[in-house]
Order: sequence, then C-alpha cells, then structure tokens
Amino acid sequence: MPTVVLGSGERLLVGRAPATALPDGDPDAQLRYTTLALPRAAPHVSRVVGEIVVGDEVVRLRWRGSTEAQLSSLFDAPGGARRVTLTDGMAALLDEGENHVLLLRGRQTANGVYGDLVLVLDVGVPEAAADAQPAQPDADVDAAPTAPAPRLEPRTREWFVALALAEPWLSGADDYPRPPSNREIYERVRGWHGYAWNLDRPQRVDDAIRVVARMAFGPADDPFSTGSGRVQNVRFAVGRRAAETRLVTVDDLAEAELSASARKGLSGDSPTSAAHPK
Repeated sequence: MPTVVLGSGERLLVGRAPATALPDGDPDAQLRYTTLALPRAAPHVSRVVGEIVVGDEVVRLRWRGSTEAQLSSLFDAPGGARRVTLTDGMAALLDEGENHVLLLRGRQTANGVYGDLVLVLDVGVPEAAADAQPAQPDADVDAAPTAPAPRLEPRTREWFVALALAEPWLSGADDYPRPPSNREIYERVRGWHGYAWNLDRPQRVDDAIRVVARMAFGPADDPFSTGSGRVQNVRFAVGRRAAETRLVTVDDLAEAELSASARKGLSGDSPTSAAHPK
C-alpha cells in the first residue's frame, strides 16, 4: 500500500474509489484533497470511507463509510489504549504516534472471500517531510456503485441465533458478558419468533453458530475452521463480531422484542424468554 504524507491544512480521502467524490467542475479540488484508493477493497466498501484533516495542532478522522471500522491507538492517559468503533458520521481525534484503523471485512482476497483491512495512521513530524511528495494513486472514475455488505437473511434461523449471541453488545449489557448456552439460545429464539425450527437440538444450534461465524469473520478467519481457542471463547467472539459487523443491529433486536410483545398481546400468553446473559 502506498504511503501518503500530509502537512498542516491538507486533507486525505480514503476509500475504494475516493477520486469519484471530488467536486465536479472544481479545478482546485485536486489541490485541496489527496486521494488514496485502497488496494483489493471489497465491493461493499464505500467509495469514500474516511476523511483525514490535518490541522496545526490536531489531526481529525471523520468516518464516511457504510462499512464499520475500529480505531485503536496508544496515548498518554490512564488506561493507555483506546478502541473505538467507527460508524458513518463519527469523528475522532487521532493520537500522536500510530493509530490503527481496522476496516471490518474490507479486503477481498484472490479467491473471493473477505478479510479485515488495516490502515496505519502515524501522527507526528517525520524527518524530511518537506521533501516528501503526496502520492496520487490512480483511481477508476467509473468505479462501480458500492455493493451491499454481506448480510444474514432477516428472520431466518441463523439471523435469530446471531441476534441471541450478539444481544449483550446490542443491549449495552456487555460489561461482563458470557456466551449464551444452547438452551438459552433456543429459548430466546422461541420467545422472539414463536417457532424455533429444530434449535431444541444442541447440534442444530452449533450448526447455526458456524454459519454465523463464517459470515462474520469470512472463511479465511473463521475461528471454527482454524480451531483456535475453547468453544465458549469462540462463541463469545462470534457474538461480539456479529454486533461489530452489523450482521444484526440494535434495530433488529428492538423489532424482535416488539414482535414478541405483539404476539403475546394477540395470544394472551407470555413469550418464553431465557435469563439475559450477563
């Protein structure tokens, strides 16, 4: 990946095809903006995922992509490291030194599967900065429209299982989350949907979790295929990743709870619900 060096007052657009976002009919746009096209970006990565603005005292990152990312860095403060999930419209000040932006499922490999893409943003005063020239990689001005990110089919068995796994992160009860058991997943799905397919059988729950893991991590990084870690730790990671990559969302959880409440009102019965995983 090329290196781009920016100075005070300059801006950088990063994405699958950032040159397409430059204003039409503005001859000075090329002077005010530097563009950096991400190599091997997946088709669902936005043409512009981020805008970096360098000021006299601070460097600001504004996230403009529909694809989620994580910002991590080290800074001089109690606690040391920070990790922030970036969504469309968010802005963050970058710390001095290395800042890593992890674009979730943002890289497409040769065999068509997805992996994470890491951007390193180094904030400081590099030596011989005055002699460095910003790189202007060629971009396809006719780049294809941004494709939708891989998603689970809503209200399918796997979608409900992903919702049960990710519920602690979606509901904000993730201080000390533990992975739900097979029985708890079955009870949650039955409570939300009224029909739980064959999830009363533990093997079918495990099969559904494997489908969710493959979608959340991609085949290359699927924790079940790599065989790393205990099963409970893998299940914890799948739940968190499903929430981070928005395979299921807060709105999905609210919809499921609303549907369960509506069905309760029609039938007069209370939907079965397991204890919330803590």
